[in-house]
Amino acid sequence: MKTLFRLLWLCGLGGLLLAGETPKTGDKAPAMDALDQDGKVWKLADQAGKSAVIVYFYPRDDTPGCTKEACGLRDRMAGLKELGVAVVGVSRDDAASHRKFREKHQLNFPLLVDTDGKITEAFGAATPDGSKSRRVSFLVGKDGKVTHVTDNRDAQVHLDELQKAVAALKK
Repeated sequence: MKTLFRLLWLCGLGGLLLAGETPKTGDKAPAMDALDQDGKVWKLADQAGKSAVIVYFYPRDDTPGCTKEACGLRDRMAGLKELGVAVVGVSRDDAASHRKFREKHQLNFPLLVDTDGKITEAFGAATPDGSKSRRVSFLVGKDGKVTHVTDNRDAQVHLDELQKAVAALKK
């Protein structure tokens, strides 16, 4: 087993052995609570029965792809709220970084602090080396079950797929 682990680690896949499994459509979303950029507690369980939630993981604040995705969600927030959908972003950056990112781009949703990686691991959203969150988005229904997963590096793919998935909630 040690040899297999070393081989996977050398190939850049060792973090996969440490990561949790990514929830699939129909799975109950992992429980999550964390502090947001302002030090307020945010809990997924508090949304149960009230709204669906887009939980999106991203690698780093204020990088090109992460900014594109965050601003795309920001620009869609009015429509998402009308449909009863909340948004929360998660990365391994600290609260100060999240505050700067949120203020700079006028983001209108919370960014959760996951410096210890517990939420990232619970959602199986770690990069192969385990140092960051990878770009993966989950649409969690009011019932707490995952209704859609986008696991792709391209921020535009996330925005497009989430738009379709949210539209499907109305039906």
